[in-house]
Amino acid sequence: MVKEIERAGIPVVHVCTIVPISLTVGANRIVPAVAIPHPLGNPALSKEEEKSLRKSLALKALKALETPVDGQTVFE
Repeated sequence: MVKEIERAGIPVVHVCTIVPISLTVGANRIVPAVAIPHPLGNPALSKEEEKSLRKSLALKALKALETPVDGQTVFE
């Protein structure tokens, strides 16, 4: 689905927990997530640390969205 949306001219960021799968499906902008059960967070963290983690992932995804890419790129 990521490739089809991009084919329509809309940039997409694929936030995922297993990067090799995203590479296999052909996603162009890939942002690694935290873990399979909690891709965008970590319940073991304090409330403040959790907020900081989520904010950093969201900012990384936005940065990836605005970055021109030529082919698959993983934003670490």
